[in-house]
Amino acid sequence: MTSDYNFAFLDEGSKREIRRATLKAIAVPGYQVPFASREMPIARGWGTGGLQLTLSLIGTDDIVKVIDQGSDESVNAVSMKNLICSTTGVEQTTDTQKATLIQSRHRIPEEKLTGGQILVLQVPLPEPLRLVEPSEYSTKRLHADCEYSGVWLLLFEQIMNYGRMTTGADHPVEVEGHYVMAPSPIPKFDNEKLNKAENLTLFGAGREKKIYAVPPYTNVKSLAFNDYPFEVEKFKNRKCRLCGATGVYMDELIDEKTGLTYYQCNDTGYCLKRMNRELQND
Repeated sequence: MTSDYNFAFLDEGSKREIRRATLKAIAVPGYQVPFASREMPIARGWGTGGLQLTLSLIGTDDIVKVIDQGSDESVNAVSMKNLICSTTGVEQTTDTQKATLIQSRHRIPEEKLTGGQILVLQVPLPEPLRLVEPSEYSTKRLHADCEYSGVWLLLFEQIMNYGRMTTGADHPVEVEGHYVMAPSPIPKFDNEKLNKAENLTLFGAGREKKIYAVPPYTNVKSLAFNDYPFEVEKFKNRKCRLCGATGVYMDELIDEKTGLTYYQCNDTGYCLKRMNRELQND
């Protein structure tokens, strides 16, 4: 750990302010709490909100995992891990079950999270009503009145135009029967992992200056019509070419030499763990 920076980079006053906003977000699930987003050594839009949450919550005994679209080794994930670990001295891991604090962009890990873990999701656009209402004042009133006809209209238009709901990611969810929330650009496959999850999930939007949360054991329901139910991505009869996993979210890739399509686990840490387990069994 370097002495050139304060522990976890942020000053203690900033951490306290972010933690206060986080506690308020936990107390009112799905509600977007404004906070004074700090300048970070990364550009806004690259995960500053999630990073501020992580740095304000992390302690010396934590074990951190950072993933970007399922990958532990992307440029963004590695850069954030380097910043977090160099200013705190905490241990890092690719094993979801070992991590106490997980920061992620666009994915929820495949392995089930437990009550002792915190998941931080990076959010580019926290307001699910923004596409139908540009005014922040108006969206606050709509949330207070539980008036979400604009969101329903967007989903209805998708059905009219394409015969189905076409939201590939960031499909809106209803939290505890009240607030409609943007779950961040996770695939629909991950939406159901939010419902009644044992872990605490925090959402940080640095550019939009918002924090919101889904506490443990919270009811989270993806919006859908009775005659057009919510459907997740399906990978029927598909398995990972590296570890043989099935029933997980996969990337569809094309071999440049043969032109053949193959599938591979999107969660690289999960895939690596399965491969190591198979090698040990051999």
